[in-house]
Amino acid sequence: MSGREIIQKLHAGQRVYSSAIISTSPIWPAMIKQSGIDFVFVDTEHTPIDRQTLSWICQAYNALGIPPVVRIPCNDPFEACKALDAGAGGIIGPYVESPEQVRALVGAVKYRPLKGRRLQEALRDPNTLEPELREYLERRNGDKILITNIESIPAIENLHEICSVPGLDSVLIGPHDLSCSLGIPEQYLHPRFDEAAKTIFRIAREHGVGAGIHYWLGVDEEIAWSKAGANLVMHSSDFAMVSQTLKADVARLRHSLDGEPASAGGAQTAKPY
Repeated sequence: MSGREIIQKLHAGQRVYSSAIISTSPIWPAMIKQSGIDFVFVDTEHTPIDRQTLSWICQAYNALGIPPVVRIPCNDPFEACKALDAGAGGIIGPYVESPEQVRALVGAVKYRPLKGRRLQEALRDPNTLEPELREYLERRNGDKILITNIESIPAIENLHEICSVPGLDSVLIGPHDLSCSLGIPEQYLHPRFDEAAKTIFRIAREHGVGAGIHYWLGVDEEIAWSKAGANLVMHSSDFAMVSQTLKADVARLRHSLDGEPASAGGAQTAKPY
């Protein structure tokens, strides 16, 4: 699926499927393509991926027709441009709490290569762009996806303004940080967390912006949240799935072969990173 198709689906409320990928194995991209996901989420905020390795990852997935959407280390437009120059098909901005942060990322993702005063004028009023320049920017950047992480109470308080910024395609809940901001760390089934998640989905969809949650502890929860309004299904990560499956299988083998006590639920404690 192309970046433009993904953007259209996110705004239309149609479901888009993704997963977080951090493996740099050369056999990984072809295997991931077989899964049928629409794009890959490549994290550089919490994982040690350097610029050269990031470019290799992006180019490999691009070659297979899978847009690589990169979460940058911080909401710096220059970091966004570095990832886009590496081949990113889009950007995820971490821990966004204000519309100003979103506008800065829109400038980097949707208006490249404009900079400085010319960019600020365009962000304030797109009508300042000459028709030829506007057509050029749309042709160059129209397939670049922009997603922002919503991970705190202040972000929820400002969500109407955040989702009103033209150029934002979707919001994505970071559950770990959001649960900590709510004062209920890692309690993802807590009623307060569920209420916050549904509030985020509702507000985003009111503004025609996609909404989702990155979750790795159970498909049932992802199905429930999707039915409650999420249309970006960000399922787990390669790290979490390997960790969970290996842990569960080893525990079962030890229990069956060596008589060791079976661990209850231990296979679901791994975080993606």
